[in-house]
Amino acid sequence: MEAREPLRDVRGALRAVLARLREGEPSEGREPFELPRFWDALGQTFQVTSQEATKLSLAFSRPPLPSAENCRKLSEDVQNAILAVATVYYWLPKGQGTTLRKMVRDATTEVVEGMIQLTDTILNAPVESLSQEQLISTGGVWEACEQVSNLPRDNQAAVVSALAASLGVVKDAVEEMEQALVEGQDPYGDIMEDEELGFRGNRDTYWSEADRQLLSSCMGLMKASKACLKKVLAAVKAHGKADSPEHIAQLDDLADIANEISPSVDELALSMYPPVNPLAVRLNAAKLASVLTKVLEIAKTSHVCPPSEEGWVQFLTGAVDHNMNKVKNFTQGQL
Repeated sequence: MEAREPLRDVRGALRAVLARLREGEPSEGREPFELPRFWDALGQTFQVTSQEATKLSLAFSRPPLPSAENCRKLSEDVQNAILAVATVYYWLPKGQGTTLRKMVRDATTEVVEGMIQLTDTILNAPVESLSQEQLISTGGVWEACEQVSNLPRDNQAAVVSALAASLGVVKDAVEEMEQALVEGQDPYGDIMEDEELGFRGNRDTYWSEADRQLLSSCMGLMKASKACLKKVLAAVKAHGKADSPEHIAQLDDLADIANEISPSVDELALSMYPPVNPLAVRLNAAKLASVLTKVLEIAKTSHVCPPSEEGWVQFLTGAVDHNMNKVKNFTQGQL
């Protein structure tokens, strides 16, 4: 255990780095920032960290344990690699885009978390053999370090990635609700009866005809959400630029508000399951409609939407208003 003591110290140091990454802000930097140089440096630090994880894991893969001096050297190399990763991340200034910066920070954080997990595993593992947990932890660091090659290279690409992820979630939510509505009167049909739940022959588990009329308008809003994300994503791909502070900020504004669509769709979908509370449905529908309206407004006034593209913005704005008015009309007499 004495030989592993330096590893305990480095684990504490890595936890401090992780806390700073989670809470701190990257500096603006004192020298002119060069994006290609940043990516080269980040890739190199991730590669070195992967190599240090391999060296550390191999050193503790079989007896005898490394000497205290060798363990100290291994620990220092690990700590220096992680500090280099964090340092390069802090080169990335806010002006390059908050969406890009968050993705780089998340990738950096995952590398540090992986190394902490590896040191934990080595410290807790028996000396006699290489454990399965140690193999998994080492592989986890490798995978985290390999992510650098998949990171978006500028804020336009980062916003495209964020919008595509949100679109995927919303598509799944729409398909799930469509399937529930088509499959029959009981959306809980896949829940098996048991002694605790009792018999599900309760009308509160079914949609009434009035419920279905209301939900039809809600589905219109959910489909408008999918169409909105799809169109905004296409616009950012076609016209989005990260070549000026103004364009970068507009992309971030668009990503920030579009990020609210998916959770708003989820909240509406959850309120649509029986027993349907019309007030809850209306409130969640209004929240989603408000988010969609803001997304469309921001898109229309940004560089991603030239005059030739304003037609789809007007169309989707009308679709949102139309379906929201139908929800209001259906719920008017029920509140």
